[in-house]
Amino acid sequence: MREKVLKLVVAFEETTNAIEAEQYFQEHEIEGRMIPLPGAISAGCGLAWAAPLKERELIEKQMQEGTIRAEGIYEIFLFEQKKREE
Repeated sequence: MREKVLKLVVAFEETTNAIEAEQYFQEHEIEGRMIPLPGAISAGCGLAWAAPLKERELIEKQMQEGTIRAEGIYEIFLFEQKKREE
């Protein structure tokens, strides 16, 4: 079953920025995954990083320091697969 969950979405201007950010997030074990850019956001390359809201402060810090080059950061409801209860 799918449910809508409020997520942090980081949009990128260029595909290379998205790929570099994904590598950085994975290397530093920052929760999230690369997704197609949601239709509610109009931004550059069509890729975005979706992460839990708890990662906002860390991601914003990396953007300010220039480690992550992103076009914008948004909070959007996205569908997520609900985990089965055993």
